[in-house]
Amino acid sequence: MRFGYTLLTEQTGPAELVRLAGEAERAGFDFEAASDHFSPWLEEQGHAPYVWSVLAAATQCTEHVELMTYVTCPSFRYHPAVVAQKAATTQLLSGDRFTLGIGAGENLNEHLIGTGWPPANVRHERLCEAIDIISALFDGGHVDYAGQHYRLDSAKLWDLPRQRVPLAVAVSGRQSVRRYAPRAQALVAVDPDAELTAEWDRCAPHSPARKIGQLPVSWGPQVQEATERAHREFRWFAGGWKVNAELPGTAAFAAATQFVTEQDVADAIPCGPEIEPILEKVAAFRDAGFSDLALVQIGGDRQTGFLEFAREHLLPALRTRFG
Repeated sequence: MRFGYTLLTEQTGPAELVRLAGEAERAGFDFEAASDHFSPWLEEQGHAPYVWSVLAAATQCTEHVELMTYVTCPSFRYHPAVVAQKAATTQLLSGDRFTLGIGAGENLNEHLIGTGWPPANVRHERLCEAIDIISALFDGGHVDYAGQHYRLDSAKLWDLPRQRVPLAVAVSGRQSVRRYAPRAQALVAVDPDAELTAEWDRCAPHSPARKIGQLPVSWGPQVQEATERAHREFRWFAGGWKVNAELPGTAAFAAATQFVTEQDVADAIPCGPEIEPILEKVAAFRDAGFSDLALVQIGGDRQTGFLEFAREHLLPALRTRFG
């Protein structure tokens, strides 16, 4: 397995994120996944910088680590043609180290443009059209497109990278797998679901395909403090993505998670200084067929300590057990 570090924009400001990108490369992570939000899930997290500026800076303070979005929605606040331009430019700046992770979006980030929040089937239709537009622009030349949701008139990317930007698409069920596996090079998911990964391989033109997961951890020297931090800043996860995608703002997430307990969080997220609970969660992703896993350290003020812990202890243990 390959192991990544998450540049979580919801809990850290832009300058610090760029510094952490360099630290994570030096710590030995294989890739860095950056979230693309207009708002944090909870006010306690407190940040939401523009990730594409962060990524541009990160390309210049790192040398070899892969960079990716986890994930960008290319079908509401961004037009897919603009996302294609962003991705191509980031690939050029990074020297072919960028993967474009995309998904159908969350109400939290996309409602701000005032067009309403459609049902999931419409969001999936829009994402399919967005992928078709992005892929056509990556092919080069002038592109015209007339779909149900988008039009494109004589668009061209004038700066294309030598290496085509890989597409990784977030999925949550068989319907989305069947839509996107033929259109993308990698799967993105947050749950270790073996049925999902197997279905992706059945539908993908080239298999076994890359499968990228994400695991939150709350490392810290004291279990109780780490648990309290995870509850304060990451209890939003408890509703699951089908619920979370519909909530419109931080107040809604706070209300939806008011009855989530510290024990609920501790049962789902490794909290404290021990490596073994993290290894057990990683094993679930490995057993489900994931090839890559991005770790999320909870707490903006705990990143440097976590990266030191990862370099000295966690990454060696992960590589010993999971190759």
